[in-house]
Amino acid sequence: MAAALIWISLLVGLLEGLGGTEAQQTTLHPLVGRAFVHTLDHESFPHLPEHVFPVPAPVPITYQAHLQGHPDLPRWLRYTQRNPYQPGFLYGTATPEDRGYQVIEVTAYNRDSFDTTQQMLVLLIGDPEGPLLPYQAEFLVRSHDVEEVLPSTPASHFLAALGGLWEPGELQLLNITSALDRGGRVPLPIEGRKEGVYIKVGSASPFSTCLKMVASPDSHARCAQGQPPLLSCYDTLAPHFRVDWCNVSLVDKSVPEPADEVPAPGDGILEHDPFFCPPTEATARDFLTDALVTLLVPLLVALLLTLLLAYVMCCRREGRLKRDQATSDIQMVHHCTIRGNTEELRQMASSREVPRPLSTLPMFNVRTGERLPPQVDSAQVPLILDQH
Repeated sequence: MAAALIWISLLVGLLEGLGGTEAQQTTLHPLVGRAFVHTLDHESFPHLPEHVFPVPAPVPITYQAHLQGHPDLPRWLRYTQRNPYQPGFLYGTATPEDRGYQVIEVTAYNRDSFDTTQQMLVLLIGDPEGPLLPYQAEFLVRSHDVEEVLPSTPASHFLAALGGLWEPGELQLLNITSALDRGGRVPLPIEGRKEGVYIKVGSASPFSTCLKMVASPDSHARCAQGQPPLLSCYDTLAPHFRVDWCNVSLVDKSVPEPADEVPAPGDGILEHDPFFCPPTEATARDFLTDALVTLLVPLLVALLLTLLLAYVMCCRREGRLKRDQATSDIQMVHHCTIRGNTEELRQMASSREVPRPLSTLPMFNVRTGERLPPQVDSAQVPLILDQH
């Protein structure tokens, strides 16, 4: 009874907690074509109890985010968190099709006390202000993971270091993608090995000569042969950012691409072509000859092979008489002797009362055929008399 009362009280307390908790709402303004990063940590959820975040020891917290009314995030938005003791990140780049109003529901889970709280992220996706960024470059940074670049401080350091390789102008962060999402492999558990991250940057200023040389076909040919690429300027990104210069891609959108010609629908009738004259009607063909050749030729070949085999097996036998005439007399006598001994052994096997054969007697004269009673067992007489 006491256990039932305890469970009922816990259930009532849980329902009261859920009923009294209201999801807080935060409004964000992502821009189309610009990198969007939002950090999820305990400071973003003030409605959690105070004892959840003790100062001496960190508390493991995980997050679950999804689009309101849907089980997953929008296609342009990603979520990542290295472990429960580190913050989570919502990041991505909105496309023109995503322009408008979106609501993201985020639930925070305390892995120690199992407390939960919710937050509503209202995303008002609009167009960016300022000049267009037709010059875009993407770099593969192998010295960092995606979680290490998403905070604002490392991203600003990367843009500041990249400014030394580009023409003077304002650089904008366009997209951040983990190398694992681009087909990369998880590195071995070795100290200093990172997954890698792709960072896409845009600017209104043209590419510098150094970047053009890195992305030139000659530089790609050197990379294919295992040689370092062509880099005519000082690498201002090193040593904080180790960039794979063989995976640098430049996109120039300043020159508009020619519009594709829209095919005009025709009437469905082909034009007259003097080089192609399809036949109007098919001529009649008689397939009887083809059928006879297909059937009779294999049958005729099989019949000839059968007759040849029958002639070899039946008509080319030498016969027993010719074989006996070609055999010498000594061989025939030897053969007859063997057959006679064989018949004698068979008769002995059928009747055990017959006398012993002459060849098995201990005293037997082969020349006269005389039998003598055994006086001494020859099997016991040694070959050399001095041995007994």
